[in-house]
Amino acid sequence: MTHVRPHRPRAATPLALALSSAVLLAGCGVLPGGDERRTVTVWLMRGSASAEFVERFTEDFEKEHEDIELDVRVQEWTGIGAKVKKALKETDGDGPDVIEIGNTQVAQYVDEGGLYDLTLESARDLGMDDWLPGLAEPGRYNGAQYGIPWYAANRVVIYNKDLFAKAGITRPPRTREEWIADTQKLNTGGSQGIYLAGQDWYTLSGFIWDEGGDLAKETKESSGDWRGTLHTPEALRGMAFYQRLQALGRGPRDADEEHPAQSGVFARGDVAQIIAVPGAARAIEEKNPGLKGKLGYFPIPGKKAGKPGAVFTGGSDLVVPERGDDHEGAVDVIAALAGKKWQTDLARTMNYVPNKAKLAPAVAGEAGVAAMAVGAANGRATPNSPRWAAVEADNPIKGYMTAVLTGGDPSTHAREASRKITRALNLGGL
Repeated sequence: MTHVRPHRPRAATPLALALSSAVLLAGCGVLPGGDERRTVTVWLMRGSASAEFVERFTEDFEKEHEDIELDVRVQEWTGIGAKVKKALKETDGDGPDVIEIGNTQVAQYVDEGGLYDLTLESARDLGMDDWLPGLAEPGRYNGAQYGIPWYAANRVVIYNKDLFAKAGITRPPRTREEWIADTQKLNTGGSQGIYLAGQDWYTLSGFIWDEGGDLAKETKESSGDWRGTLHTPEALRGMAFYQRLQALGRGPRDADEEHPAQSGVFARGDVAQIIAVPGAARAIEEKNPGLKGKLGYFPIPGKKAGKPGAVFTGGSDLVVPERGDDHEGAVDVIAALAGKKWQTDLARTMNYVPNKAKLAPAVAGEAGVAAMAVGAANGRATPNSPRWAAVEADNPIKGYMTAVLTGGDPSTHAREASRKITRALNLGGL
């Protein structure tokens, strides 16, 4: 853990000097009729915001809230789960007042106890009706809002402009079928129309959601009883589309997008498209500087023109520990970080998608982020179960995908994967 900004003693004013003896006589930091400055501690994750952003935000917030001093502490992702769980049990007032967590982690922390219910503040002050669903929904548990959306990121299609021009494709596809047709044109002359690894289950999830399916469903609202649903007709249609698209390239059927890293494969110059977050372009250009200026972006196409495909939305929510000793100050910090001014600043600084679709124009000048923002409007998250991490730990979705792509019966393997998901979500292990 590191501090983004060390505490800076404030210059003493003439008034402060004149009153110093009164403070000493009072025996504490409170003057008769005055307010004591209090510290609000904020945990942010490394890489979520630049030091310069935090500095700007801190100075502005403290000007607007003269009774609060911010103590922003940067946390490492490695081991953060255990650290947050410990912090949520703090009772001595030394723990954080605001914590940034991954958007899909909220349910787990609520289920284990320790998060403050922010439903009232969300409805009254924070504009919850406008939040991106992929951030808002995982922050909600048993009908209450515990996580406040902070920023989002999702996958888009990154494409090689030269290969598109060579194939005579003058604009990005607007529908799934146009996408298939264009990719077939691109899959010629030694080039891969698309590099899509066989176990890219995040991308598969979007196709399943587009068909009206899901990875798992709760049998009754707030019942805690979950069932895997990969075997439903809707989910099987999503897998069938994935199979069609994946066949138009040479991606491995038994590995995910990081084995090998798809950015390195794309950098060779003979791949027309990959599905990735726009930030992958940086890694591509580092490996092959000749591709600088030759990369384009478009949202993953949906079934109909005018509506992008569903995408998995990653990102972060802000939460407040139930046992924190300054809920009011914590809510003030969250209201500022999640509000228009600092959402716009963060999006432009870090190339994120803001937490509300109506703020997307803030990133319109950055092609990759603009494409990401379009897709985010149709974003989703993984099933909102506190045990979803048990599914990902030994992910049966990946094995299912490989089985189908290597000739296995989709229905049979989907039922097997659904049973494994059901066991994981209801028993905590596969």
